Amino acid sequence: MDETLILLKSLLDGTYAAAFSGVKDVQKGVDIGKMWEKYILDVCDEYFFYEQIESFNEPVIDALSPYDDGLDLSDYDFSQDNIGPPKDDHNKRKLAYRHRIIAQKYKQGLHSIFDEKKREPWNDLYEMTDSYTDRWLSSARNLLQNCSSDNEGTSTDGTEFQCINVLVTAGSLIPSLVKCLLFKLDSLIICENVYSSWDVGKLRCFLWIKERFNWPNVQFCVIGDGWEECEAAEFLRWPFVKIDLKPDGFHRFPGLTQKTIGHYLSVVYGDSKAETEDQDTTSNVT
Repeated sequence: MDETLILLKSLLDGTYAAAFSGVKDVQKGVDIGKMWEKYILDVCDEYFFYEQIESFNEPVIDALSPYDDGLDLSDYDFSQDNIGPPKDDHNKRKLAYRHRIIAQKYKQGLHSIFDEKKREPWNDLYEMTDSYTDRWLSSARNLLQNCSSDNEGTSTDGTEFQCINVLVTAGSLIPSLVKCLLFKLDSLIICENVYSSWDVGKLRCFLWIKERFNWPNVQFCVIGDGWEECEAAEFLRWPFVKIDLKPDGFHRFPGLTQKTIGHYLSVVYGDSKAETEDQDTTSNVT
């Protein structure tokens, strides 16, 4: 997610602005990054139980669903159940309850949480960031949107196909879900498709994804900026598109297109005709 779909670390440490050799105001980027950092932490703690469960990271939101007994949580007092170590079955059930509520809130979106007074500064910060980064955020979002909308239907031979966006992030799970909400990615990446490699590594997540989407003719394409996802993609022989922050970078936002991704897919999986006629699913692992 970070430095691919969104920019945060490079704003905070000034490396994004520095790549523009004085054209960008470095301090403005740092200030924007700090505002996002505060937003993320505040939303995590206020709405997503993060202060209570920070030490209980899971790779996916439904990892503990076997521990959820389906209890009606409408009157459940999350402030009084004393969740904490050890991570035994008793506490896993409490964590599963929280994950159920988090998934519900994610699916409802921030508009169900934020009133108009909170939505306005959030949208203003998003637009400020998008403008400062030359539309990096909206361009990345548009690519996911276009892939999803243009790669779903039935081919001429009657085969159904679709594109599925899957996110694998080195960050812990709950803040990553909150980032998806704040950066307006939740309508394009469902919460069950957000994986945290914090404890298990990118390759382990990729293997889970491969097993989960083990359908005929499935094709994977990895888009990212780091060595770990590059090595994991290479191990699985998946195409890898490396994102470069530099203004003259070969792959960045704006700039990266479906056509370019299609080229990478065709190199690994064969003729690009397969992208629209022979595949059941293309899974973009970002």
